[in-house]
Amino acid sequence: MCRLRMQVLVQIVKLAQKNGMKGDKGDWKEFLKAFDTKFGSSMSDPAKRTPDVLRAFLLTFKERDDINFFAKTMKSHSNHEQVKQHLKSQDEESPEQMLVRLTLEHPRYGMAYSFPSHEEDWFVSKLGKKFKMKPSNTLLAVDCEMVLCEDGTEALVEICVVDRDLQIKLHEFVKPQKQIADYRTQITGVSAKDLDGITCSVKDIQNSMRRLLCRGEILVGHSLSNDLKAMKVDHAKVIDTSFIYKYGDESTRKRPSLNDLCKARQCLFLETVLGYELRKKGASHNCADDACAAMKLVLAKIENGSNDVIPVTQRDVPENEKGKLLVHRIPQGLPSKELHQVIGGDFTIETQVSKKGPGDKYSAFAIFNSPVEALNAYVNLQGDEEKDSCGRPQKLVSLKLESGLTTTICVRKMSPDSSSEVSAKRSYPIEALEGMSKRSKIDQNAEVSQGSSVDLHYEIERLKKLVTE
Repeated sequence: MCRLRMQVLVQIVKLAQKNGMKGDKGDWKEFLKAFDTKFGSSMSDPAKRTPDVLRAFLLTFKERDDINFFAKTMKSHSNHEQVKQHLKSQDEESPEQMLVRLTLEHPRYGMAYSFPSHEEDWFVSKLGKKFKMKPSNTLLAVDCEMVLCEDGTEALVEICVVDRDLQIKLHEFVKPQKQIADYRTQITGVSAKDLDGITCSVKDIQNSMRRLLCRGEILVGHSLSNDLKAMKVDHAKVIDTSFIYKYGDESTRKRPSLNDLCKARQCLFLETVLGYELRKKGASHNCADDACAAMKLVLAKIENGSNDVIPVTQRDVPENEKGKLLVHRIPQGLPSKELHQVIGGDFTIETQVSKKGPGDKYSAFAIFNSPVEALNAYVNLQGDEEKDSCGRPQKLVSLKLESGLTTTICVRKMSPDSSSEVSAKRSYPIEALEGMSKRSKIDQNAEVSQGSSVDLHYEIERLKKLVTE
């Protein structure tokens, strides 16, 4: 417990440093100069100071706003650390607590769930009075939809919460305080008409969540951190289905989508996780369906011990898309015609508009006359090759700006390498393949050899259908 308190104190003092906060004795370094005549501010890292020094600094703050800031920050950090410490100390853990632990131990948890919960308009939930003796295993799943505001930020517009029995506990449309630039109806399913007469605010949703989470319930969701940010709710006991399931291909850093998880085949069994497609391609989201799907995925892990490894879903790329290369991370202000400096061949440029509003980078398609020309241009590009988060090959290409500085842009193929594409490549001129590394050719041969096992899976599926018929 002492170690826990020390960690929380360190985090609070670091946050005070970052925000330039000052008490009666000035900021952190000014306080050290006055408080510690021996070392002064030369040892300013809060982690190297004793708890007494950290407490003494915090006690120099007398303003109510500062005290509330520290109290809220301490509550947030304390909640998260208590959950982690408690889960580590348990000899036996329930399946629900195990999934909480797996979420907290995920490499991306720290970055995804680092919230500005010290801000005034955030709500920090409680763990519940009986947390240390008997943590709650009650599950609640949530899904939120967000619209794009004129200032480039996102705002909560719809929320649905369901319980373990898939009964709806909360379903509301929310009126954003900011002007809406794009309802993203094709994604959210929400239009301006849905908000006619709606007065529910984010604050109202926080009050509802306060009641639902008052006993330290476990909150479930897919990429749940996005929903928590939209609600401005900091809750420590979470299960993120994008963390507890993963793709089997280690080359992809992408987290599986909710739809892919619902219909994906497990690597070790010829069965689907849930057995249905959540939504057809191009269909908008449904808040209630998505919340139920997240809950079902967690229950599948708890009740059936579903394998967490999901095969990478290879989507078919339309023929007209194969003649393109995606160029992204292009600095704003750089004319798209400058791309002809680094990409060879005859192509036209189609600039893409970001759904998240203007930023410091933009993307564009380089459109060739045929897939063969697009592939030749990619192969001849000079740059280090890697895979993007979906496992698609891309090259990091250096580009010199008019200012004399050099920037790096990414040029990506439209689909992952496949065995069919490998055979097609072999029919291309030898000079088009000279830029390929020996390693990539070996990898392609390995992909061809794996084709028989893929065919076997399809054959088994075909036979299973015949039996059932």
